[in-house]
Amino acid sequence: MGLPKGIEILPIRKWENRHQNFTQKLTQNASFKVRNDDSLSKGADKYIATTKNLQWLIGHAIDENIRLRAMGSGWSFSKVAVSEGGILDTKSLRLSFSVSKPNISNEYLNKGGLAEDLFFVQCGVSVLQLNSKLEKEKRPNRSIKASGASNGQTVAGALSTGTHGAAFNVGAIQDFVTGIHLIVDRDRHVWLERSSNPIVSDRFIDWLGADLIRDDTMFNAALVSFGSFGIIHGIMIETEPKFLLEEHRIDKIAYNSELKSTMKTLDFSTINHILPFPQHSPDRELYHFEILINPYDFEPDNNNKGVFLKVSYKRKYRENYTRRVPDDKGLTYGDDLLGLIQTVMDSLGGLSILLVPKLVNILFPLAYKEIPPMEGTIGETFSNTKFRGKVASAALGIDIKDSVRVVEEIMMIIEDGDPFPGGISLRYVKGTDALLGFTKFPETCVLELDGVDANITRKFYEKVWNRLEAINIPYTLHWGKINFNLNFQRIQNMYGTATVQHWLDTRNDLLDSEAMNVFTNGFIERCGLNKSVGAIV
Repeated sequence: MGLPKGIEILPIRKWENRHQNFTQKLTQNASFKVRNDDSLSKGADKYIATTKNLQWLIGHAIDENIRLRAMGSGWSFSKVAVSEGGILDTKSLRLSFSVSKPNISNEYLNKGGLAEDLFFVQCGVSVLQLNSKLEKEKRPNRSIKASGASNGQTVAGALSTGTHGAAFNVGAIQDFVTGIHLIVDRDRHVWLERSSNPIVSDRFIDWLGADLIRDDTMFNAALVSFGSFGIIHGIMIETEPKFLLEEHRIDKIAYNSELKSTMKTLDFSTINHILPFPQHSPDRELYHFEILINPYDFEPDNNNKGVFLKVSYKRKYRENYTRRVPDDKGLTYGDDLLGLIQTVMDSLGGLSILLVPKLVNILFPLAYKEIPPMEGTIGETFSNTKFRGKVASAALGIDIKDSVRVVEEIMMIIEDGDPFPGGISLRYVKGTDALLGFTKFPETCVLELDGVDANITRKFYEKVWNRLEAINIPYTLHWGKINFNLNFQRIQNMYGTATVQHWLDTRNDLLDSEAMNVFTNGFIERCGLNKSVGAIV
């Protein structure tokens, strides 16, 4: 088979995700590596050539009747981003561009937007690489507005699954994306942006050669669409001047009425005596708020069995700060040990329940310990994941007003004899406009259950989900984390029938039936999100 320059066959029949909790079978000779054509001297020309290659790949998939998905870093715990046919390795697509004023809409500039605010990146750029480009190479230096806890994901993958941090005034990764270049067929590609916030000029669209679509609903649908709307080739992001985050980690904070009041309202006045600085100060502003709980060393109103608090303050950038030491030794156990623990727990069956409290009490202090305050840019602050190797992670989006009740329910499940080999964290995130963004509540608490990937862990997740449904507490689930209970009815319950219909309508508007088949996978079939044109039935 003759392939265009820049496309190589990947001779793989199976693929394992980064967290090693599933292996996906693939069709032989259906996966490809995509590279930019380095024989071209200009980055802009390379980008256009790669657009044509991505269109060729869609046409090839249609002709061969195979499914296809663009793959980022393989960070997801769920099969949201994989295909039963082939995958496209896009990690070599790392072009990035500053955006000049002639390429920016007058509407954006007239509202006070600046050319330096915008940055256009290709889909294979990782969050780590993006931070480096913005903080070190771009002039003047810039920063992304928010980050997830780690930086290994590609920007395209992170926005497609709703990756978040704990920036309670900012939002998740998708919330600073202002434009998406989407390849939808062998002979069609589109530029999507909001009609309420036009970003690019006719000159940019002429260079790109794409159909311009300005539509708030369609853009908000495409933001979190996990690769099912086509291939995201390029992303326009809105940045801000480089800043510092001053991080404080504080252990043994009493889980009392004052803290619970803040958890439910984000009114920090009740815990001013705990915080290193007030929420608003002349030289720093509270930016990140996170609570971590060891369920086996926890007792309300008891400092010695209290929670671990992580807060960060946003500060104006300056050169004379003490650089953070990369956190590559946050854990002293290795991937092999964690995998061994998983094997032992699965093989011991009921006996493993006896191991859980001691196991968590050993692992938790290794991952979370009180240290002196540290400063760093956003790229220096959010780096390595805490739990590595064969791990499990589930994340629920809940309204902050329900956060205390949900913690109580989880603790009751544990106390009733259902063990959980991990820790509980609560991170607070501004709500998203993305139609299927799981941080959907205006003020969202992301409650994460991270630990060892074992059978008892998955049983525990199911107990939690079922308990919340039984007591009518609304919740969503992170698309890229463990979410095996998702189905069409649950997704309608989570997001609302009308919202799900808008998302389905957008997919049908963008893709014809042949392209829709290419970008369908088992995950969206299970979720009922593969439906063709027509009202939900």
